[in-house]
Amino acid sequence: MKATHGFTLIELLLVVTVIAILASIAYPAYTDYVTRSKVAEATSALSDGRVKMEQFFQDNRTYAGGPVPAATSNFTFARSNDTNTTYTLTATGQAGMVGFTYTINQNNERRTTAAPAGWAAPAMPATCWISKKGGAC
Repeated sequence: MKATHGFTLIELLLVVTVIAILASIAYPAYTDYVTRSKVAEATSALSDGRVKMEQFFQDNRTYAGGPVPAATSNFTFARSNDTNTTYTLTATGQAGMVGFTYTINQNNERRTTAAPAGWAAPAMPATCWISKKGGAC
């Protein structure tokens, strides 16, 4: 009798099914991981912006006209509430990060003012930046 080599159609379908199940589990976890890394980009730029604002204040005795972090592919940055003694830096999501908005002010108060569904907490935390799904800081 002649021995046959190769895989049967059932074996191939079984392998494809297992790969599809693994991919359906892995893809959402991967996209959440990528989103968390982009959130870190915003929060680190805001922290760096705060340090630069404090340096600007030390040199000029005013926050008015201080530096603003440069825009990235995922976030734009703006300064508001700009007076001699106060400021607020805001990171607003763009491209794949639409819906995320983070702020920091002269008192180092960090707030998440907006987050998309699934990321936002039932009650937005007043003192931290949301960095994980479900509103975890």
